[in-house]
Amino acid sequence: MSGMDLQQDRSEHVQPRLRRQTSAEIVSEARRSLRALATQRPLTPQEKHRPLFGESSSRAHDGRPPSAFSLHGRHFEAPDSRPGSGTRLSPLEHKPRLSVSLDEYGGDNEASLPKPPAERGSTRIGSGGSRARPLRAASIHRLPVMTPHTRNMSLEARIEVEQPDDREKLHYADVTEHKTKPSPETDLHTLLKHSRIPQTDVSTEREAKPARLGYGDTCDDNMDDSVFWSTKVLPVLQEFESFAPGDGVSDEIVGQLCISCNRLHDALAERGMLGRQCKKRSAILRTLFRLIDVGSDQLNLTLAKLILALNVSGNNLLNICKLVFKISRNASNDGMFLADSILDSLLCQLQCEDVWSKAEAVLYCVGSLKLLSGNSAVSSRLLAKDFIGTLLQLSNSLMHGPVTADVTTQRSEGIIAGHILVQVTAALRNIADQSESRPSFLSNEAFFTLCVILEHHRSDLDICINVARIFSKLSTYTECCHALAETPRCCKLFLELLGKHSRKQDLVVRLLFTLGNLTSKSVEARERVYEEEGGIDVLLDLFQAYQETLSSPEQCHAPEKEDILVKLIRLLANLAIHPTVGSALAANSLCVQLLLEVLGRRCVEKSEELVINAVATINNLSYYQCESSVVRSQHTHISQLLLKLLLSSSMDAVLEATRVFGNLSQIRAVRRFIMQHRVEQFVVTLLDSKTPDVCFSACGVLINLSADPDHRAALRAEGTTQKLMDCLRDLGPRDWHLAAVVCQTLWNCSLDGEMQHSQKLLEILQLYTDKGALQWPSDDGVRQVQEACWELLFLPVAESLRQRLHVEDTPGISP
Repeated sequence: MSGMDLQQDRSEHVQPRLRRQTSAEIVSEARRSLRALATQRPLTPQEKHRPLFGESSSRAHDGRPPSAFSLHGRHFEAPDSRPGSGTRLSPLEHKPRLSVSLDEYGGDNEASLPKPPAERGSTRIGSGGSRARPLRAASIHRLPVMTPHTRNMSLEARIEVEQPDDREKLHYADVTEHKTKPSPETDLHTLLKHSRIPQTDVSTEREAKPARLGYGDTCDDNMDDSVFWSTKVLPVLQEFESFAPGDGVSDEIVGQLCISCNRLHDALAERGMLGRQCKKRSAILRTLFRLIDVGSDQLNLTLAKLILALNVSGNNLLNICKLVFKISRNASNDGMFLADSILDSLLCQLQCEDVWSKAEAVLYCVGSLKLLSGNSAVSSRLLAKDFIGTLLQLSNSLMHGPVTADVTTQRSEGIIAGHILVQVTAALRNIADQSESRPSFLSNEAFFTLCVILEHHRSDLDICINVARIFSKLSTYTECCHALAETPRCCKLFLELLGKHSRKQDLVVRLLFTLGNLTSKSVEARERVYEEEGGIDVLLDLFQAYQETLSSPEQCHAPEKEDILVKLIRLLANLAIHPTVGSALAANSLCVQLLLEVLGRRCVEKSEELVINAVATINNLSYYQCESSVVRSQHTHISQLLLKLLLSSSMDAVLEATRVFGNLSQIRAVRRFIMQHRVEQFVVTLLDSKTPDVCFSACGVLINLSADPDHRAALRAEGTTQKLMDCLRDLGPRDWHLAAVVCQTLWNCSLDGEMQHSQKLLEILQLYTDKGALQWPSDDGVRQVQEACWELLFLPVAESLRQRLHVEDTPGISP
């Protein structure tokens, strides 16, 4: 046997369905010489640099989203809220109420009421004494510059100055941000008091509003918002402000910053202020965006979790997903994703109802998870979070996108959907390597969804190859193989893709491998491939095309093309197990011609698996004895090719050639060929191998030769009887089917003469026909097979042979 484990043991071939088979079915299957072939799965290459799209991607470099980019704090828009309309609104009629209680301004002992900042420039005064400015999209480029004056100003002063209070929101319902820039002469203390929300308003607001998420079960339930801000949030932001991103920051400081980020996240979560619930969310985001320039992957990942929890959108969401993707490209960072809950944040982005509103961000988010899923530890964590179900749900959303009449929009949405599906299918390809992923694939109807993806994107080679890789991995497992075989139209779809992309070797080899797996285990799959209109023609066209390619001197040993032929020929061998399909293929002159060309042109020493698969396929076809069989009519040519293999150094090739002779030796002309070329001597020698498969194949030839009276004497002269008895004694209890064939061969050898060593043979038979004296395997399934073969195959012929020997040994009784 080769390292490819080409041939399955005959007992293994019948074991997977033992518990569902009757004894008669077991025996019927054991008697057949047809076998399914196995082969190696095509390897999936690993990308060294973890790109968004692989080096072999069919997408043009200038037409796809980039894998490499630079990101800094300036790329983020600080006040992340709904976009402005660009229209200046008229002030609402409002007369502000000034509180006479000094406590409302923080409890200071100042006797004077707060005064508004001095007017500067051409500032327009709005009604109610509030200042208004034209509305414009805010970004970090318009944040206050850190001048000597503002650097000395407290963080609270700068935040409160930049943050609108509730009264200003009443005046300007559509304004996203209201800034009051302090002048050098402004009294900072007075400004802080003026910008605070009065406590009476806060308490009234809390009574009017339902309790936020987080209220009612923490020690801070009754804490005022301003107190919470001053005690829980502001100290953390002040700590962040003390670091200048341009300065070198040690690992210890980075670790402290990460702890502070997590502390801020937990505080906001307990208060129910994540998402867009926090009034001063924009100020928090501004500070967090500034920390991105520190340049630490660990810190940036921690920041990303908090920023995503604050429900950023638009350009900020896209940039933060890009930032996570950039971090995930470095394999040494994989452990960071295990140590934090960032995976939950990323998965949450994929579960949105309207994927089209943030499609590019979803692309980089899935791209990150795709790269991380190549790590087995991260894959296991993702599987526990229903990663497969989430990806399949996202795929369905992408394939059932919003209907729009605009052709340009449809085209752009189709392009981005294709980009995302490349990442989705690549992530599923990675996760399929995990053995624990199979239940999730089976329970989520993954095979149906993946076939729908293939059908909708059959022209997208990246998607097709990813899905083909998933199928090639999962179809090696019996339960997944049956589930895929039962998926409607899967065989038809595979054949269509083989015809459409016949020159795409990466895709072709995997589709052929998957079909070979299906047809090795499923009768229905064999029928569907054969019954599909033009299906066999597609396979034979591929066979002919790649055969011709390998005929050229420069391509004669191209490994990739040869591997395609290996998978294709294996598929034909597995199809031939079905009686209808096998008979049709045996009668197909092109099929037989191509197989014989492989044997004639290829050297077993250089192309062992290819040659052995071709011989095994001829063996399966030679099983059918119909008059239209091209294999039977070409027996002389085939015998000459087999003789060459018997003389090779490959034991696997010798075994396969012997099997074919076992079928063809039913033909009288082939038996003469065997005796003329002394092949029987070689076959008798195979009995010394003490290997059940080899001995069984040798007996297949010897039983036909010994049935011919012209050759019995020559066989006895070779010492065949003694070798058969040794084989029965040593291997019989391990393989009762083999024992039955040995007994039948011994019967044939003694038909026209006295049995040699009859007393010794009689003792063996008396022992082996006593069921109680035999030792049976403890495994119930294996025992069921052995008992069925012993009772229905071995025992009848052994009893007949024993009775014959008893009569011969009894004086006065003639057989």
